[in-house]
Amino acid sequence: MQRFEYKVIPAPKRGEKARGVKSTEDRFAQTLTQLMNGLGAEGWDYVRADSLPCDERVGLTGTRTTFQNVLVFRRQLGALAEASAPLRLVAAEAAMVSAPRLGPAEVPLSGAAPAVGPVNPKLAAE
Repeated sequence: MQRFEYKVIPAPKRGEKARGVKSTEDRFAQTLTQLMNGLGAEGWDYVRADSLPCDERVGLTGTRTTFQNVLVFRRQLGALAEASAPLRLVAAEAAMVSAPRLGPAEVPLSGAAPAVGPVNPKLAAE
């Protein structure tokens, strides 16, 4: 079963100025093209454009319904994680090869360790 995550962004309201693009329609199309190509490079697929109602406050007590235009994108969950998994394995293997091996700084002394127990009350009173 495929699972997706969704991203909803406001649709642009006007086209950005660009070199060689003169008409309003061409500017708007250029702005949408840049937006969609940018999200596409991040793995997002364009699904649809929607116009949805939104209640806004007007004055102290009034409300008005406006419509907001949004663009809906989706991408498969785990697609980016699966694509980067081989890179993480290679990096982990490289770290293991170059990491120094740790061991004792000196050869341990032979003999018994000192006894550990309760504090001598005579010494603690001083």
